[in-house]
Amino acid sequence: MKNLKIHIGCSSFNTKDWSGIFYPKELPRSKWFDFYAENFKTYELNATFYKFPTVRTLNNWYKKTPEDFLFSVKAPKIITHLKKFEDCKTEIDSFYEIASEGLKEKLKCILFQLPPSFNYTEERMELILNQLDTKYQNVVEFRNETWWNPEVFETFKTTNITFCSPNYPKLPTEIIETNSIGYLRFHGNPKLFYSEYSSDELQEFWNQIKQKNFDEVYIYFNNTASSAGIINAVEMKKIIS
Repeated sequence: MKNLKIHIGCSSFNTKDWSGIFYPKELPRSKWFDFYAENFKTYELNATFYKFPTVRTLNNWYKKTPEDFLFSVKAPKIITHLKKFEDCKTEIDSFYEIASEGLKEKLKCILFQLPPSFNYTEERMELILNQLDTKYQNVVEFRNETWWNPEVFETFKTTNITFCSPNYPKLPTEIIETNSIGYLRFHGNPKLFYSEYSSDELQEFWNQIKQKNFDEVYIYFNNTASSAGIINAVEMKKIIS
């Protein structure tokens, strides 16, 4: 197998159940992210989905992480859930600029996650393609099965967009390869945000990854409403080591 770069992390870190399982019991909550960043080299920033970020906020994340740390950042919901890519070029360009200026060289992937109601049409495909800036590593996550089709995969290949491979209830679980970057999100299945994946399941996903031609793979655990996310992230690190 070629020299494949694997980046494993979580989509949240501030879960109280992690105390005593991952965080030392005596560690104050204010130091939790510091401890996280000592054990993982990437983090998926989801707070930016709920509130449009500022350069200052993102720069604070930049300053408190090691030099080799990498961030993936989720686009604000005004883009993906409220406007659904319609008439939001200004917001998208502003988000790119803020993320780039705030996180500098630690910025890796820009994640655009669409809602389950957002089904595939050619018009919607064009709407997305026409507004993404290709100088960034764009990742698009769909939660409607109609997007799992050859036309979408081929279009993403020609435009160098990463098709996110989510593990999400009632969606396909295959790992999709559309460029050199793999991006997997484990949301908890069957119970969204709660279910823990078994070691055998994680091993099977790793076996799938090794069959692809990725140069880099980002694996984020979003089953963080319980202790499942951090348990799985630690286990996945062991599996690939």
